[in-house]
Amino acid sequence: MTKANLVDEVMRVVELPRKDSETVVDIVFESIVKSLRAGDKIEIRGFGSFRRRERKARVGRNPKTGERVEVPAKTVPYFKPSKELKDLVKGTTQHPAGTSSASAPA
Repeated sequence: MTKANLVDEVMRVVELPRKDSETVVDIVFESIVKSLRAGDKIEIRGFGSFRRRERKARVGRNPKTGERVEVPAKTVPYFKPSKELKDLVKGTTQHPAGTSSASAPA
């Protein structure tokens, strides 16, 4: 699914004009990024949580030459899916609307 597909889905479900649907999607993404930059954890019940993870500096290897390369420490975003999302993806749980995830359109 792309951002454009997500905007189309918001348009269809909420019956908003395209421009308003795009604004809604942009605000959600911007809010997540803003919270992560501030070091906050974002938790969306039934979906999952976003947080930051600190990666330590390490020594890696250039796959082409095999040469050792210093990889600096960095902060990366991390998503942890909820149990409900995992079950929906596996197809062992029904969607809230009552349709099986296996029969949901892609």
